[in-house]
Amino acid sequence: MTAPTHTIQSSHNISSLMTAPTHTISSSALRPLMLVGTGSDVGKSVLCTALCRIFVQDGWHPAPFKAQNMALNSFATPDGLEIGRAQAVQAEAAMLQPHVDMNPLLLKPTSSHTTQVVLLGRPIGNRSAYDYFRREGREQLRLAVHQAFDRLASRYQPIVMEGAGSVSEINLRDTDLVNMPMARYADAAVILVADIDRGGVFASCYGSVMLQTPEDRARIKGIIINKFRGDMRLFESGRKMMEDICGIPVLGVVPAFSDITIDEEDSVALARKSSSVADGKVNVAVVLLPHISNYTDFATLERDERVHLFYTKTPGDIADADIIILPGTKNTLSDLYQLRCSGMAQAILTAHSKGRLVIGICGGYQMLGKTISDPDGIEGDIVQLPGLGLLDIHTTLSADKVTRQVTFDFEGHQCQGYEIHQGISSSSLQIVHAEHCIGTYIHGFLDNAAVINSILRPYCHDGAPRAAADNETAEVFRQKQYDALADLVRQHVDVARIYEIMRM
Repeated sequence: MTAPTHTIQSSHNISSLMTAPTHTISSSALRPLMLVGTGSDVGKSVLCTALCRIFVQDGWHPAPFKAQNMALNSFATPDGLEIGRAQAVQAEAAMLQPHVDMNPLLLKPTSSHTTQVVLLGRPIGNRSAYDYFRREGREQLRLAVHQAFDRLASRYQPIVMEGAGSVSEINLRDTDLVNMPMARYADAAVILVADIDRGGVFASCYGSVMLQTPEDRARIKGIIINKFRGDMRLFESGRKMMEDICGIPVLGVVPAFSDITIDEEDSVALARKSSSVADGKVNVAVVLLPHISNYTDFATLERDERVHLFYTKTPGDIADADIIILPGTKNTLSDLYQLRCSGMAQAILTAHSKGRLVIGICGGYQMLGKTISDPDGIEGDIVQLPGLGLLDIHTTLSADKVTRQVTFDFEGHQCQGYEIHQGISSSSLQIVHAEHCIGTYIHGFLDNAAVINSILRPYCHDGAPRAAADNETAEVFRQKQYDALADLVRQHVDVARIYEIMRM
């Protein structure tokens, strides 16, 4: 059986397409497919996104699944639960609303040794890395992620699964919830993804395969080489060598790309977005907090042709910016303390006194207030700190977590976003304004054209950048990117062979 193919038109009513279709799984059902990596940041998430879109284009009803995700970029589902941003992106590529079963276990690091554990969309407490990876209590977590997978698999096919980090961390094999043990439970075909750009691709692929048990090794059906730069003909002999030493086919070599924009979940990407100011643009400085979260809040603003957006932790950069943004953070008090110690806090206040616009989102919004208190030690040992004092609010952190999608009015325009925060501020307003200062809990605030045009308007005078006509919405832009990504992967990966593997 060959599934019908079609092209998804970005002009469709996207929200009407992003539903939860049910279907009867036939005898031609595709088994789940899992992408695992030779390490972190090799491109598993992006390739899973591409496969979700490809399967939809080919007439299937896929759903993404990652049993355990560690990320500070997260998303609020329509029913007010929290999942990793990557699975929300993959769901959107699959034309589905994101659901907590797609990422039942989310770890949000609060320090180098401690993480908040979010189970089925709700936080269940903070744990040290040592305590989390102990065997005690692991079976309850394993049962929860298995049940989430079973619920998804009963409604969608194929399930596009993503592993975490390196697949060859044999010291964690007994407590692993997300890589090969999950593949065994799901009876998934596994594809190994390797990043050739970082070097050592032969050793990392061979080691990743050979360190598996015989049972798990047999489950790995192919390799995808990712982030290739240069003339691919130069790797033809290398491809054959890789197949010979690993004993499995190389299913594709995907080039590195910079002309397709897919939201990333790891802040490692921010290292490529730090730069000085640019003439002829509205210069927007995003403060690079130690525990920055949901930096995808600025992706739409970054694409605006009027804007030069950069990330910085240098006080001197703040003086040269037109707009300064304090982003979300997983540890507001610790990051506020670091702002004061580094001189960034004073640089922001000085810039504000000179008429620069300061915007705070979520944790950044809390920092702009008068005080932040943590009487129950939710974030750590700091009980209270004064904020920057630009907004007349006081914030108290609490164990209860707000996760919800919201609509809001901005200058007569209905806008959308979502909230994920632990803390209650004294103002009941969704958006708090003061002179040259805006604060809000709403992630996605800057995805709305009305908001962007409003904050850039003072800079769009004669001789300065002007608003582009008929700006497409962020949603339509993302859908076009998913189609472009699918086209790229179809061109460089043997998708027909992947279908064969999934029917074996």
